[in-house]
Amino acid sequence: MPRLLRNTLISVRDLAAAAGPFLAIALLLLVGAYHLLDPAPPKRVVLATGPEQSDYAEFGKRYAAALKRYGIEVALRPTQGSSENRRLLRDAAQTVDLGFVRGGSSDATRAADDEESGVPLVSLGSLYLEPVWLFYRSDAVARLNHAATLTQLAGLRGWRVNVGARGSGVTGLFGKLLQANGMERDQFEASRMTQTPAVVALLAGEIDALVFAAAPESLMVQMLLQTPGVQLFEFAQAPAYERRLPFLDAVVLPRGVADLARDLPGHDLPLVAATATLAAREGTHPALLQLFVQAAHDIHGGTGWLAQSGQYPSPQNTELPLAKEAERYYRNGTPLLQRYLPFWLANLIDRMWVVLVSIIAVLIPLSRVVPPLYAFRIRSRVFRWYRQLREIEDAMRTKTIPPAALLDDLDKLEAKAQHVAVPLSYADELYSLRTHIQLVRQRLSSPDQDPVNKHAP
Repeated sequence: MPRLLRNTLISVRDLAAAAGPFLAIALLLLVGAYHLLDPAPPKRVVLATGPEQSDYAEFGKRYAAALKRYGIEVALRPTQGSSENRRLLRDAAQTVDLGFVRGGSSDATRAADDEESGVPLVSLGSLYLEPVWLFYRSDAVARLNHAATLTQLAGLRGWRVNVGARGSGVTGLFGKLLQANGMERDQFEASRMTQTPAVVALLAGEIDALVFAAAPESLMVQMLLQTPGVQLFEFAQAPAYERRLPFLDAVVLPRGVADLARDLPGHDLPLVAATATLAAREGTHPALLQLFVQAAHDIHGGTGWLAQSGQYPSPQNTELPLAKEAERYYRNGTPLLQRYLPFWLANLIDRMWVVLVSIIAVLIPLSRVVPPLYAFRIRSRVFRWYRQLREIEDAMRTKTIPPAALLDDLDKLEAKAQHVAVPLSYADELYSLRTHIQLVRQRLSSPDQDPVNKHAP
């Protein structure tokens, strides 16, 4: 191996040995901070959606596709709807992390009990409006109410009405509407079918009306709006509902929005709508919440039948407290680092920058030890031979060892010094050692002369 390369490698080795403890401390602090902060989100998350072909199920697929780009698997768990999603999220024994929840879909007393005993929930914001759709048969209103249209919810007395499947949340929501009108559920014949069988039963005349909540763009809504003999209940008192029930908004379904060519609906329809939100367990990883909020902006931020572009998602109208990550997104938008760096790197820096600054503040004083320690290791490679040289010189002075033996020891010492390798910046130390060896050799070769004191008076 060339001598220059060998010297360089030795210098690197000594530098690594001197800086090793410092680097070990830095690495230990970083590993400890990483495990304590847990900046990387889990690779799998469970999202509670809703029945097959519902808007919750369709939106769940979009969220799964959005987070797949970041290497995160979103497992979709079909449910009956909002109430079941809320129950699963609050149940610590269930492996559900997020779910779609509709405003006003739970019983107030039960929700208060769950709040005390279950897992706390947070909201990622309002996603879109879900109108309350009450479709009924035209012949039913003529037969039972002797009128052309149904104008009051009180007119449902004696009807056969499907109020939604158990766990859908529609039952609780519709029950509050009935209560506001002074009605009880026993005043009509209620059924609890899921949405698709209920629509089939309505068209077959087995029931007189059905109620459900869904996004206006739902295929079931669009189909029923265009079905002859089926009418949509108009909430003419929508502003009054909005003021009496804070989880509801008064909205208007624009004329012709379902079919412009056929002018369906033929006039603006007043409706009441609850707000669909994305709820999460309070302990869900912050990076996951951030990704879901960003995905919500892409999925729900466009123009809809009832919403303008950019209106949703929104931090308004959420029954649950807003998550800190969601609040941060609504205030500042996408984090600055994520606009220019890959998500994993931007998230790592974002989660650990405070700790990194603290670690650097601790390590800077410690780093001052490295240069002196490195210099000591290099110089000790030369200085350790001075002890043997001093022993030879002392033996020469006391004449306890014959000069020939001392010359032999000095030759061995010089041979060893020839193989000492140091960086060029410390070469003067090595040449000084060789010079001193030659000085002692001269004294041994001329014992009657003392080079040090030959000029003394």
